[in-house]
Amino acid sequence: MFVLELTYTGPLERADALMDAHIAWVDRLFAEGVFIASGRKNPRDGGVILAVGDDRARIEEIVAGDPFTADGVCVYRITEFTVARTAPELDRFRQQPVG
Repeated sequence: MFVLELTYTGPLERADALMDAHIAWVDRLFAEGVFIASGRKNPRDGGVILAVGDDRARIEEIVAGDPFTADGVCVYRITEFTVARTAPELDRFRQQPVG
């Protein structure tokens, strides 16, 4: 699983101008089952997305497709982690450590 932390690199107005396209991109990835949670950071200087996957290269490709990324409105910090424990309703996301 991956934590995708995005941080705005320009004025908030630039992000707001692209928000509809960004939300459409997020919605598509929720529908595909890649994203399982997302939201704005507080203070509002970016956002956080939880993404399911085992292939970092694929996640990097997905992030590159964000309209925010394409327009240079944000940068992403991608953190990969192994889901060892979850609440019962999230059991399907648990992973076995590799190695």
